[in-house]
Amino acid sequence: MIILENLSKVFHFRGGQKCIADQINAVFPSRRSVALLGRNGAGKTSLLKIISGTMDPTEGRVISHGPVSWPVGFAGSFHGDLTGAQNARFVARIYGVDTDDLIEFVEDFAELGAHFHQPFRTYSAGMKSRLAFGVSMGVPFETYLVDEVTSVGDAAFREKSAAVFAERMKTAGAIMVSHGIGQLRALCDAGAVLEKGKLYYYDDLEEAIAHHQSNMASLVLA
Repeated sequence: MIILENLSKVFHFRGGQKCIADQINAVFPSRRSVALLGRNGAGKTSLLKIISGTMDPTEGRVISHGPVSWPVGFAGSFHGDLTGAQNARFVARIYGVDTDDLIEFVEDFAELGAHFHQPFRTYSAGMKSRLAFGVSMGVPFETYLVDEVTSVGDAAFREKSAAVFAERMKTAGAIMVSHGIGQLRALCDAGAVLEKGKLYYYDDLEEAIAHHQSNMASLVLA
């Protein structure tokens, strides 16, 4: 379970500011896969970073019951001079999982070939995402934060990613960002809409999708 308590986040920039979270109070239940919907720029990725602890809120707090992953697809925590294997080994030690088991899983899953033993800084964006997804799926979390990563790679890799994710969802929950509504319908069973700093949670995914599509239609008409 993840609880957002009076959560606010304001970005300040020259000539103005942008609020992506305005006194949000919400609960993401345990063992639910929640689609996080919102227009481009609404702050979905930033909210995932705040929930994971990689970005600080302006006000309020996040309370988590059980371990929460970093945003899958965000590889900013990996060291550029370490190889993929070395980064996986480092994560295994931090989270107390078997090092050899995690490296074996990630090497097989990410399909990086010889690049798995080359410096992370040499990876393409897609390779970084595959490594991040593989490492996170190899660590048992209570809640997985997923940001578009299952759309990486060819059709076979996307199918494998979806299968691994579905297997993890048997014992865990997730908050997932994706522009693919079909993918969200396949992988999620609840939804939340982030719009103008407010978060609207729905136990019914279709209600969340309808809310989001209404918001998008109003932008087109405006």
